[in-house]
Amino acid sequence: MRILVPVDGSTNSMNSLEFIAGRTTLLGSNPTIELLNVQLPLPARACRLVGQDALTRYYEDEAEKVFEPARRVLQKVGFTANETFVIGEPAESITKTAEKVGADLIVMGSRGQSAIKGLFFGSVSNGVLAQSKCPMLVLRDKVPTQTDALKVGIAVDGSKYGRAAVRYALRHISLFGTGAQFYLINVVSDYAGAVMPDMAGMALPALSEEEVLELQKEEFNEAIDPLRPLFSKAAVRPHEVCLVGNPGDEIAAFAKKRKLDLIVMGSHGYGRFKSAVMGSTATRIAALGGVPLLIIRQA
Repeated sequence: MRILVPVDGSTNSMNSLEFIAGRTTLLGSNPTIELLNVQLPLPARACRLVGQDALTRYYEDEAEKVFEPARRVLQKVGFTANETFVIGEPAESITKTAEKVGADLIVMGSRGQSAIKGLFFGSVSNGVLAQSKCPMLVLRDKVPTQTDALKVGIAVDGSKYGRAAVRYALRHISLFGTGAQFYLINVVSDYAGAVMPDMAGMALPALSEEEVLELQKEEFNEAIDPLRPLFSKAAVRPHEVCLVGNPGDEIAAFAKKRKLDLIVMGSHGYGRFKSAVMGSTATRIAALGGVPLLIIRQA
């Protein structure tokens, strides 16, 4: 597995490294870790005044200030990473580097932003999500769990995006640790709210309780059935979870209640609109909770 970790010396980027360093099973599988530092270019006038040699030394010195503490985090667990710095716009540079090195995963820390701005993961993280098809794990403000075996929720909806999330998780299962617990989550419709008018115009339930439960069971199995053979082949037995209501709200509440360490989900995104780049469900989960999200993008 090749993992790209953008670092800038901030607490959030150090959280990304702490997460990687805590993945004992992952490190035991000998992944390739690429550290990337992106620096904004100095103004053209300043570049002309200092000269190319001095400019190069400046960028190298600034990169070393970032790489030195990052290096220490990984060295404590006996791991060495490749180090690269580039000059340019952060989101674009991260995206291009991920393509260049053939990254299987980008891991980024994010401070998040307000719901008004819609930038729940911060502008750089959202920019990478908008531009890159590489799977991306975004860690929120708090220090990630140091436990090797994670409690992982995989949200599926019967689409190819959910199947892609399951396939990715099972293919890179070392990321979640030996003995990880998996919750396969699907949110079904609340058919109990369906009503029909009677002869007097009064609203009456359209379905009985038994009919509602049967419809929800059918919907759940329709989404989950194609995935069961994938887990069986990987010798993984997930907890199957059927929730009812709004997917974003219900998944976020479940993650909080069960204290999940991470949620995996597929997303097609919606182009350049930052507030919708992850898709509505992922955006809602990001807005409601601080649980790390592993987004598997699909074209």
